[in-house]
Amino acid sequence: MTGGETAAVWTRRALGYGLGLGAVAMLFFAAATVGRYPVSMIDVARILWEGMTGLPRDLGDSARAVVLDIRVPRLTAALLVGVALSAAGATYQSVFRNPLVAPDILGVTSGAGLGAVLAIFLSLPVAAIQAMAFVFGLGAVTLVYSVARAVRGAHDPILVLVLAGVVIGAVMGAGIAVLTYLADPYDQLPAITFWLMGSLAGVTFADLATAWPAVALGLVPLLFLRWRVNLMSLGDDEARALGVDTERLRLVLVVCATLATSAVVAIAGTIGWVGLIIPHMARFLVGPEFSRLLPATILLGAIYLLGVDTLARAATTVEIPLGVLNAFVGAPLFLWVLARARLSWR
Repeated sequence: MTGGETAAVWTRRALGYGLGLGAVAMLFFAAATVGRYPVSMIDVARILWEGMTGLPRDLGDSARAVVLDIRVPRLTAALLVGVALSAAGATYQSVFRNPLVAPDILGVTSGAGLGAVLAIFLSLPVAAIQAMAFVFGLGAVTLVYSVARAVRGAHDPILVLVLAGVVIGAVMGAGIAVLTYLADPYDQLPAITFWLMGSLAGVTFADLATAWPAVALGLVPLLFLRWRVNLMSLGDDEARALGVDTERLRLVLVVCATLATSAVVAIAGTIGWVGLIIPHMARFLVGPEFSRLLPATILLGAIYLLGVDTLARAATTVEIPLGVLNAFVGAPLFLWVLARARLSWR
């Protein structure tokens, strides 16, 4: 590839990322106008400008409260959750070289869910909920990977890994069911049920303050290490020959992806399909190379969950649980992506 061709490639990539960021910003702004309390785009722009600059208020407290205290935290959480789950899914799929691996299929979501439900059952504070979600999520992934390595033998390693994830996820789900059965029906059970269906309705700036550092701590290393993940796609022997410590790198990547997943599960509940669908969509657009796949996955994940969450709160007079709507949207969308990609994985 010549220097001119290289410059053209980087220009196209920069243009694509710029368009993606612009789409995220436009969708965020448009979503802030949608809801039971109508707020015009001009008023939203004015409220956001006043909030950022500290200028005197020109609008009433009701509009400001709706936009700044309810919609902005929720939309920011949608961005955070979409980015974290989609990036984690792309990482798991690339690390394990398995197109069917995702946070929910690999047991991370169920494990983090069990930890969070246990914390709610024990009436622990928000920080403890997030910590237990991370510990149980990491434990679930470790258990799945250990079981897969122990029993794969002559079996297909991809099939064994998926089946191990299904088994461990089922065990974690059984634990969640037991805690739900034993929970206080007047205090703990509503919180657990609402959390299990997945929702961003109650997210506040305080919740975001506890979640975003963990998400950033998980995603930043993934962005810096994405070039080495490309070498891992050649196989462990070839990657080690090129100077990559595959075992240590795989451990770091799994811990980072699990940290990001567990942090958003703690504030949003169990939201499936995002970590499975979005990497396939991004792979269909930019190819399997992880250095390009991860940024594209992050942008698509943000756009996707912003759109689904806006639909969840605006489609009917009663808000649809995000996890439920995401399953209805995600399943057919995944089938369409598979049909277009013809199940290709290179």
